[in-house]
This record gives sequence, structure tokens and C-alpha cells, in this order.
Amino acid sequence: MKHANAIGAVVLAVAAAAGGYWWGSQTEGGGQATGVVSSPDKGRLGGVEPTRKILYYRNPMGLPDTSPVPKKDSMGMDYVPVYEGGDEPGGAASPFATSGASGQVRISIEKVQKLGVKTEQAARRMLDKTVRAVGRVEVDERHIHNIAPKFEGWIEKLHVRTTGEPVRKGQALFDVYSPELVSAQREYAIAMQGVAALKDADDDTRQSMQRLAEASLQRLKNWDISEQQVKDLVSSGTTKRSVTFHAFHTPVNGIVLEKKALEGMRFMPGEVLYQIADLSSVWVIADVFEQNIELVRAGSKVQIKLDAYPDMLFTGVVSLVYPTLTAATRTVPVRIEVANPKGLLKPAMFANVEIPVGSKDEVLTVPVSAVIDSGTRQVVLVQLAPGRFDPRVVKIGSRSENYVEVLEGVAEGEQVVISANFLIDAESNLKAALSGLGEHVAHGGSAPAEQKNKSAVGHRVQGTLNAVNADGTVNITHGPVESLGWPGMTMDFVLAHSALAAGIKPGTAISFEIVERQPGEWVITGLQTAPARSHEGH
Repeated sequence: MKHANAIGAVVLAVAAAAGGYWWGSQTEGGGQATGVVSSPDKGRLGGVEPTRKILYYRNPMGLPDTSPVPKKDSMGMDYVPVYEGGDEPGGAASPFATSGASGQVRISIEKVQKLGVKTEQAARRMLDKTVRAVGRVEVDERHIHNIAPKFEGWIEKLHVRTTGEPVRKGQALFDVYSPELVSAQREYAIAMQGVAALKDADDDTRQSMQRLAEASLQRLKNWDISEQQVKDLVSSGTTKRSVTFHAFHTPVNGIVLEKKALEGMRFMPGEVLYQIADLSSVWVIADVFEQNIELVRAGSKVQIKLDAYPDMLFTGVVSLVYPTLTAATRTVPVRIEVANPKGLLKPAMFANVEIPVGSKDEVLTVPVSAVIDSGTRQVVLVQLAPGRFDPRVVKIGSRSENYVEVLEGVAEGEQVVISANFLIDAESNLKAALSGLGEHVAHGGSAPAEQKNKSAVGHRVQGTLNAVNADGTVNITHGPVESLGWPGMTMDFVLAHSALAAGIKPGTAISFEIVERQPGEWVITGLQTAPARSHEGH
């Protein structure tokens, strides 16, 4: 009897060992990254925590390194299990998970809330933009008048003695003496006297004298002698040694920009003695950078601020975009006309110019804060589902104050992250997802060197279809892929065509083929149901 009991005990021990071996082969020998864990917790209903499936184990220091089985890092720290739903032991949220197949970033809902992630829809809108430039106040060239006598003479007396002095229309500038002017005056006086003396002569004689008088008068007018001086000359019948020279060429009031005239100096015909400018209207020449010049049009309204008057805002109109570019500064001058009735704007003052411009058509835009600019490329985080983000490399166009045009990478209506996107970048090591090195980060391993360049090679994989996601991807738990050096894992895949998963229910055993379409992006090119595999020793 004792021998029978001993034999029975041995049989039970062997059966228990065999059963333990079979269970271990199912959980670890198959290479699956998922498991079921239950633990007592008196704070839960019934005193037992519900079972939770382990997806994989992550690096305890938050590095982008995962493992399908428990392991330790180089410092001897245990890898932390990540459960289905993104929870870690004790309810702590896993900081992130990156899908190596599609480059997508997963963050637990709790973590999303803590980061304060906000999204906004990519939409079409008119881009309102303000082109800013610096400029300087200059004199309107059309309102500059040079005082240059057309005869030779000497200046006897100055009436306007200093530069910057204001002058009025018709104001006397200086008195001159000119032998040529005196001779012309004498000729005209004599001719007028002859016309009067020959009023009773025959027509030919009278007309000849009249033509001589008119020629003398025209000569005086050609020398810019005023009508009033001519009338005084006719009424007096005598010539004057000096003539008061009037600024009759200045149509409006102005200031003296330049004065070369000195009392007693001799001047020659055409020599500029005064330069007078009307400053009731001035120009502001703004230097606009060449990348913005296409937005500036003649007739655009402009706002101008000057350091001299910080509380005042001046307005003007673009009158000309110059056809030349300044090579040293890569800017194009733009001329703006500004009214200056009070004379506040003075030549050579610096000005800050704002030119509101807008696009003619609606364009696809995202907020400026949605773009992560690395200097070499721009990335936008697109929210595919709560807690799941897809980093997209985008091509941007025009910018406004708050929005930027997206030419490629984002579709209208997609939700883009506008707040905490840099925190997501830091939390999930987004650069690793974007590097395109082909590393299978979510699997905790990388493809053999000889396979990384074989993007067109297909790899046959066995697994189970878990779900068809709303964005068209599929969630699959697959076994080890020896040709790539991948362990078993649960992850999302992109379908080459949505019809591949049509009619296949979640939980079905499948056989599928994957191809690396581009570095780090694995696409299912073929998918069909497969009979469930039998387990040896079961």
C-alpha cells in the first residue's frame, strides 16, 4: 500500500511538471508579447483585480526601447509592463508607445489630459497677412523746385538768407544786377515808346514797331521776369539797374533745402542758387524683403509709425514698387505717399511700415502653433483617435499672423495638435519615429542589416486579427517574424487596400504578407484567413 501511494505521488508530480511546462510554452515559447495577469486587491470589487493583458515591457527610463518579455536594463532596473489600454501597474499611465509599422504615437488618455493637448481642424480660409518693413521719410521729388536764373548777373541783396527757412509762394528771394537784363529792359521800353509815337503812322510801320516790342517782351519772359515787373517797366518807361527776383516757380509754400546764393557773388545762366521743397506731402521708402514683394501691390493701404511720435499712426498708399532689388540687403524699395499737412514727417526720419495683404483665394491652413519646425523640415501631429497621433512631414506655403498654408501632408478636416505638441515630441521621442531608419521601435529590435535595404521584399506572417480601426488600419497580434528578426507583438498595420480585411471578423486567425513601402512603414499587401495552429503537447 505504501508503494502504491508513493507511485501515485510520483505520477502526480510528473503530471504537474508536464502541465507547468506546457503552460510556459504557451506564454513564452510562442514568443507572444501579450499575457494575462491577475492579482489580489482588496480595494477592488470582490477583492480581486480584473485580469489585464500585458502588451509589452517598456524601458524604465522612458527610452524608446521595448521588450516582449520581462528583462532588465543595463543598470539592473526591471522593464515596466504596459497593459492593454495604456495602463501600467498601479494605474500609472504609460508615457508613450510608438508603432514601428506606421510611425504613429500612442499616449494614454490620462497623459493627454495632463499634457493639456488641444487640437484644431485643418480648414480652408483666406490668409490675412501683414508685411512689415523699415523705411525712411524722403522728399517728394515732384515737389522740389530749383531757382536758377537764365541769365548772367550778380547778387546785390539776399531776402532769404538761411537753409531750412520757410518761404511763401511769390516771396522775393534776392535782388540781382545783370547787364543783359538791363539791355533787354531798355529795348522793350524803347519799343513801347515807338509804338506810342507811331500810332498815327501807316499800318506797315506801326506793325513793324509792334512786332519789335513783342519780341523784346518775349525775351524778358523767357528770363522769367514777372508780369508785374513788366507792367511796372511799361508804366514807368524807365529801366532799373536791379531786378527783384521772385520765386514764381514755387506753386506752394515750402522750405529752403539748399542755398548757394551769397551777396555780391556772380552767377552764370542755369546755376542753382536755391532749392525749395514742398513738404505738405512726402514719400516713405520702405525696404521689403524679396520673399514678400509679390504680396505688395500699388494702391495698398499702409500704416506707418515713427519713433518720434510713438502715440501717432500715419496712413499712406503704395504708389510704386521699384523694379530693382538692393543686392546687399536682398530688399526691394517700395514708395509710399503720405500726407504731411502739419509738417511732422521730416526727411530722413526712420519709419516702421505695416502693409496689410491678403490672399485672393481660400487655401488649406493650420494654426502656426501646430507646426514643429526643425529647421530642415516641418512636422504636424495629426490626431487619428483619442491618444493616437500621426506625425506628418508637411510642405508649407504662405503665412499669416495665426495660420500657415499647408501644401502637402494634411487633408482638410483632420484634427491637428496645436497645444503641447512639443511636449508630445519630448514625451514620445518623436524624432525616433520620424528618423526613417527602419527600426522596429515597438518591437524592441531592428531588422538585420541585409534586410533594411530590401524594401520590396514581402514577409509572410501568422497572427490574429483583433480589430479594424476607424482610420482604416488593422490591429493584429502576430507571431515572430524570423526574416526580420521581430518577436511577436500586438500592433497596427496599414492596408494596401481596405478590401483586404473585408468580411474577416475580429478574433480570426489570419496569414498575411507585409512589405516595407518606405523606411519604417510596413504595409499589408495580402491577407487571408488561416486555420488555428495546434499546440504541441496540448
